[in-house]
Amino acid sequence: MKASLLALLLPAVSARFVEKAEKDSVLLYPNGRPDAPEDTTKYHIELAPGETKWVTEDEKWELRRNGQRFFDITDHPDLGTLRARDASKKKSVFPKKPKYQKELKPYLASLSKSKLEDHLTTFTSFHTRYYKSDYGRQSSEWLLKTVQDTIKEAGAEKHVKAEHFKHPWGQNSIIATIPGKTNSTVVIGAHQDSINLWLPSVLAAPGADDDGSGTVTILEAFRVLLQSEDIVKGEHENTLEFHWYSAEEGGLLGSQAIFTAYEKQGRDIKAMLQQDMTGFVTRTLQAGKEESVGVIIDFVDPNLTDFIKKVVTEYCDIPYVETKCGYACSDHASASKAGYPSAFVIESAFEYSDNHIHTTDDLIKYLSFDHMIQHARLTLAFGYELAFTDFEALEGKAGKKWGNFGDL
Repeated sequence: MKASLLALLLPAVSARFVEKAEKDSVLLYPNGRPDAPEDTTKYHIELAPGETKWVTEDEKWELRRNGQRFFDITDHPDLGTLRARDASKKKSVFPKKPKYQKELKPYLASLSKSKLEDHLTTFTSFHTRYYKSDYGRQSSEWLLKTVQDTIKEAGAEKHVKAEHFKHPWGQNSIIATIPGKTNSTVVIGAHQDSINLWLPSVLAAPGADDDGSGTVTILEAFRVLLQSEDIVKGEHENTLEFHWYSAEEGGLLGSQAIFTAYEKQGRDIKAMLQQDMTGFVTRTLQAGKEESVGVIIDFVDPNLTDFIKKVVTEYCDIPYVETKCGYACSDHASASKAGYPSAFVIESAFEYSDNHIHTTDDLIKYLSFDHMIQHARLTLAFGYELAFTDFEALEGKAGKKWGNFGDL
């Protein structure tokens, strides 16, 4: 989005100022990076596969203002190297079609627009959720407590847990775990941080759509999944994890840290779905297009993406539209880089997505909770279907059909 600095700063006049006591920034490397050029505080970013450069933090935000996405690989330069060989040999396999329509029907009806709105209203009340700010820390603590309260209200605290995945910058990621019969894991994610790309440490960043909408969408799906006695008791095949990532806006920092840890631990991640921006439909309708779920088709796992299309068709009241977002455009990219099957859905075709993001004007008033419910339906159905999927049997059948996975 192109706009003058003055035009973007004007809305901030009415925004409340940062409190004097706020720790609005954290210098992670006060003495400079020893491996950075000229021993200055620079960050190593990856703009495309194999294309890297060192930049200052201000240069990072300038790139983002110009629409450039990237990994900040400063602390995780080797993500994906441990699994590269195995991932190249083994192709992902998913069910041919959804099959839990009967079981899911009452849960889909339990999804609540008022819950979405209540949570998003509180989440956007923080001055900013910039990952280096004290507000970012506070919002993450509120979110963790809300997830934990959701578990308690479901009576599931004996089996289900939620905790912070800690980071050095202050705002921690959150992982909620619903154990299954096996350690094979299905991950559903969204990022919790917001940013104002002009003055991140000062200006307001309510982040209603980016990614407050995705945050509360997967939270609502999580709440309803815990209504299933089978899920809470761990009768499903695969472990379910819900992730709320920190520092996506800084170059996928939180998700890189998590998937680096998972790669080193040898975790078996069967699928990862990212929900980033789920509530804006205005530009789609203004263009005379049909309201739809945007299914990203570049830099994703094609088999998982095909399964998601089937889930949208089966469980949503609106169709999907294929669209592209480029390299490193959200946290699913960290899972992909680690060699795990990942996919990404968004509120519309990418060209019609929310044009208020990264400013003081990313507000609830522009969002459709009816549309967010469609994303919640997708998330709930996706999680339930894959929770009960016997991946070992699927992979065994695929292996027999093709001889071995290397030939798939």
